[in-house]
Amino acid sequence: MALGRAWSVAVSGIDGQVVEIEADIGRGLPGVTMVGLPDTALQESRDRVRAAVSNSGAKWPDSKVVLALSPATLPKVGSVYDLGLACAVLDAADVVPTEAVSRTVLLGELALDGRVRPVRGVLPAVLTAKKHGWSRVVVPTATMTEAALVDGIDVYGAETLRELVLWLQGDGPLERPDPRALPPRAVRGDLSEVVGQHEARRAIEVAAAGAHHLMLTGPPGIGKTMLAQRLPGILPDLDESHALEVTAIHSVAGTLTSDRPLVTEPPFIAPHHTASVSSLIGGGTGMAKPGAVSRAHRGVLFLDEVAEMGTKTLEALRTPLEDGEVRIARRDGVARYPARFQLILAANPCPCAPPRDADCVCAPTARRRYLGRLSGPLLDRVDLRVRMQAVATSALMGETGESTDDVRARVARARAAARERWAEHGWATNAEVPGPALRQKFRLPRAALEPVEWALRKGAITARGADRALRVAWTLSDLDGSDSPSATHVAAALDFRDRGVA
Repeated sequence: MALGRAWSVAVSGIDGQVVEIEADIGRGLPGVTMVGLPDTALQESRDRVRAAVSNSGAKWPDSKVVLALSPATLPKVGSVYDLGLACAVLDAADVVPTEAVSRTVLLGELALDGRVRPVRGVLPAVLTAKKHGWSRVVVPTATMTEAALVDGIDVYGAETLRELVLWLQGDGPLERPDPRALPPRAVRGDLSEVVGQHEARRAIEVAAAGAHHLMLTGPPGIGKTMLAQRLPGILPDLDESHALEVTAIHSVAGTLTSDRPLVTEPPFIAPHHTASVSSLIGGGTGMAKPGAVSRAHRGVLFLDEVAEMGTKTLEALRTPLEDGEVRIARRDGVARYPARFQLILAANPCPCAPPRDADCVCAPTARRRYLGRLSGPLLDRVDLRVRMQAVATSALMGETGESTDDVRARVARARAAARERWAEHGWATNAEVPGPALRQKFRLPRAALEPVEWALRKGAITARGADRALRVAWTLSDLDGSDSPSATHVAAALDFRDRGVA
């Protein structure tokens, strides 16, 4: 009777847990039994692993093999355990030294011929291994660059199971990742390409400086989508901790590319207006996969033609907007994904959407019904609302507007001022500051608050709207280089909310 052990990682959401894999070779008829709550893909790995071991030049035991994955109560999902299962059996059969296997976390799927295939979630798995004190990890060569983003742990890449066995035996090397080099910033459209629309350009700048939500309405072809697509270009790059967090989400989602293994720029996610609740929030069978709101974490979620989206889909945004994360329960457990994003909405004013309002043929009830899918509670969470107007001929022939680089410089200064002000409280942008802090510890003078008090008495805004207006006021103050908002800044912030959407 022989016993072998190996180690891997189970990833749930972007959190992970180290899994111990045991292999027992005992008496009995040849066969493989697997225990420890494996899903269908993992159950099928019995045949994959056996064929991979045999085709790699090693001998599979001619007796009963029992494979156990612990903790036994944790659901095991996917094929990431294949490499660990194979090495646990080879350890039990004295093919590889126990000391070498016991110091290594193994991640990867096996092909029948012994090739090691890439899997999703390598980055959060390696982060988990480092957190639990492991010193080295073996991953598929295709995901080696992604795994190397984690400092403080030795990363090795395996192309085949045979290479890994020889390395564990001390008879051959494994690939090591090259020194990390940050990719150049992606080429995006420039703000100078947008004709006219000075008010909307100002709103985009304010939204970028304070991480505020924004809604743009106006006839088709007026530049709503152009402006939204240029917002990521004026946002600052992600710092190291945020970059790893965003990259971990995209690793689980399977959207990372080999040429850009680290997400250093704010992501821009634009789902189609027919998107379902599951595709927007996250879902799927087994363990839930991240949706658009999580893939847009620390970036921009752009919903074009938002008035065409389903009411249930839109209402599902309310919780992520408030909590900054989503928790999705499925058969194999609860997945937690961060979802702190900037929401940008774009819509036509009515179904017919002519270039001029005077040419609209929609009945008043049709116009109200069209934007009525955007509920009051959802719109109350949108800080800036801009009604864009048709561009005059003079604007088309006029001078070119400011470039993205010029606006990005102002946004960077405003964000730096906000970060310095809120640093000791753990907030990075004005949009993250809680309402009680704005009303108590950082309460503005009574003269500056008069516009908000007047709007509350009039019933023009809610208490939540007042808090959001104060956040925008702080952003306007930062853009102007002031120490704190004045009554002018507060009134301007309220003006952005009072314009409506139709």
